[in-house]
Amino acid sequence: MVYLDYSATTPANPEVVETFSKVCLEYIGNPNSLHQLGVDAKKLMDASIKQIAELLKVREEEVIFTSGASEANNLAIRGVLEKYPNRGKHIITTKLEHSSVLECMNYLEKIGYIIDYVNIKEDGLIDINHFKSLLTKDTILVSIHHVNSEVGFCQKVQEIGEILKDYPTTIFHVDGTQAVGKIPVHLENIDLYSFSSHKFFGLKGSGCLIKKRNIELEPMIHGGKSQTDYRSGTPALPLIVSTSKALRLALQDLDKKYEIVKELSDLLKQEISKIDGVILNSNENCIPHIVNMSILGIKPETMLHALEQKEIYISTKTACSKDSSNSLTLTALKKDDSISGHSIRVSISYLTTKEEINTFVENLKNCIQNLKF
Repeated sequence: MVYLDYSATTPANPEVVETFSKVCLEYIGNPNSLHQLGVDAKKLMDASIKQIAELLKVREEEVIFTSGASEANNLAIRGVLEKYPNRGKHIITTKLEHSSVLECMNYLEKIGYIIDYVNIKEDGLIDINHFKSLLTKDTILVSIHHVNSEVGFCQKVQEIGEILKDYPTTIFHVDGTQAVGKIPVHLENIDLYSFSSHKFFGLKGSGCLIKKRNIELEPMIHGGKSQTDYRSGTPALPLIVSTSKALRLALQDLDKKYEIVKELSDLLKQEISKIDGVILNSNENCIPHIVNMSILGIKPETMLHALEQKEIYISTKTACSKDSSNSLTLTALKKDDSISGHSIRVSISYLTTKEEINTFVENLKNCIQNLKF
């Protein structure tokens, strides 16, 4: 088997699974209970929160655990709007966002919010001048991803955050789901930052929202005492502890892991460039973990299933996309249907090998030959 769909989800690190199991079996108390089992569970939860805060250089009270990045994105966006209803009805985002952001924006537009989508340049980065022109005193929220999930464009979120310092009532949310555990993350100029554990070899069902302490949110889930005032429910201690473990392991030797991925990505791009009828969509502004390409004349789903027959697993686009037609990212870049309607995504990690890259390339060539003729 050749797995090349790490941006959809990563296999759980065995050490993380072991931690999850141990906590399930040895820490059975509710962290909110007053008896000793609860006290022990609370100590373990607090230690995990402290570790995440230290790893991301934020305060412990700024860490909010969720069921994943989709919930974290919704909590960030809707939580801000409901908490500050008098700050304005204007929101700025992009057409390159994950569906959990775009669908949220569609809903908000229906109930009266004004959504502006900042222009994207040919290189995949937002048009900073257009972004500045969109900002007004009524802009309550800016929500722009860190790394695009389809093509891999890495936005200059620190620069965007610097611009927003001149708009103190505008809150800046960043979806960092495809960034954490892959590239260095700096949160100095960011108010809200979302991510999910299963993208960096953690477990599904666990995510985080980093909420700076000067920002308030209206909870989406109301109830009693929990890990935080902003998200009620019994703390999922095994998931919380395993997320902390996964993040620590992911950030160990991050530079070395990045160089491994870059070398593999460069090899893949080099080999892809030799194949007639294949257009490389990822560029120098993309993280190396994602390589997006278009196979002219062959439907993405057809290619996906042809490779699947060889036990090679890729994706056509982000796994959470509701739309099965053209790539939203490539459409936003004004690519024609021959490119936006025929793209596939290969996503790799430091666990990927050169042999797997070569196996993919050879089978891709064969599939193109067989499907076209």
